[in-house]
Amino acid sequence: MDLETIRYLTSDGIATIMLDRPKVLNAMNKQLWLDLQSALAEARRDGAIKVVVITGEGRAFSTGADLKDSKTRTPEQYRDYLESLQEVSRQILRFEKPTIAAINGYALGSGYELALACDIRIAADEAQIGSPEARVASSITGGAFRLIQNLVGPGKAKELLFTADSIDGREAERIGLVNKSVPAAELMDETYRMAGRIAQNAMFSLKMIKRGLHLAQGETSLEALMDFEVEGCLACVATKDRGEALDRFEKRKP
Repeated sequence: MDLETIRYLTSDGIATIMLDRPKVLNAMNKQLWLDLQSALAEARRDGAIKVVVITGEGRAFSTGADLKDSKTRTPEQYRDYLESLQEVSRQILRFEKPTIAAINGYALGSGYELALACDIRIAADEAQIGSPEARVASSITGGAFRLIQNLVGPGKAKELLFTADSIDGREAERIGLVNKSVPAAELMDETYRMAGRIAQNAMFSLKMIKRGLHLAQGETSLEALMDFEVEGCLACVATKDRGEALDRFEKRKP
């Protein structure tokens, strides 16, 4: 896999996608979005991979769109760039395997939105997280209009978006924007500990649970959701993982 702007690493059932443009604080250009699609496709194909971690090299997760590129784009080129961005967000939101964003530093604009698309977010205490779009005469993407409100509620979402203020990891944890905030030196260890706990579980169960959670956040009725829950549970217990998991559970009983 030939990637220009990210590094792709695998170990113990975990794939790590590391944004690798540290000289520009992992600012996002079209190539980065294309490389992300390639890395996600590889993680999807690889049956040994059960969890995907996304993080950044250096001082930033990502500071968002590379504004140097933005200045010279035609409207048609800008639409093409935005569609690449949106496609990655869609792929992560629909990704069958759990995803974790390890927010190691600045996570701004579309970089922040990339983290929002992940299932779980763990941030360094001093990370700076926010949507500066109103400050640069732009608007948010990546499904963030819904995703932010789902996490922090409409009122806090409006405050964050209207002011274009950034918050640190500790405040992001307090308001529910990230799952956990930890000292920067502990970020990757904590991320891989959580990823490892997830990777111990049955892949098909994770897939069905994630699909059900996705349905529950959309326009699916409660009745349809509960019907899905029955079918999802029946599909899980029919897998070969079921018997092995029950055996392990029985052995752990006091």
